[in-house]
Amino acid sequence: MKNDIVLREVCKFMIPAIQLYAVYIILHGHISPGGGFAGGTILSCSFIIAHLVFGRDYVKSKFNFNLLIKIMSICLIIYGIIKMYSFLTSGTHLPHPPIGVPGNILSGGFILPLNILVGIIVACVMYIVFDLFMEGGK
Repeated sequence: MKNDIVLREVCKFMIPAIQLYAVYIILHGHISPGGGFAGGTILSCSFIIAHLVFGRDYVKSKFNFNLLIKIMSICLIIYGIIKMYSFLTSGTHLPHPPIGVPGNILSGGFILPLNILVGIIVACVMYIVFDLFMEGGK
């Protein structure tokens, strides 16, 4: 696939569009269907497409394995801190239930930051698993 010029040129436009859609799904997950897991899955699919079309070296030039592990670890720690705070305060910091208001992206309390963190974690994990399987196949 690396030598197919049409596929490469189409993917130069499609991959950023897919990533933009993934960010939209993550950011509007608390007021519409979707959220962190769905958006993270779409985001990781864009990384996988880039890996398949442009090669592993192209994706590694953007971010390497160690960077993905660091990003994922930081997001997991922040997620744990937010959930621990929520648990220790018995959820008193949130409206019951935290219902988002359409048009107001910050209306869901901690749901939006948690969706963003989950999206990043899912995207990193799915791409790492894909990369490990591809590396093992060589």
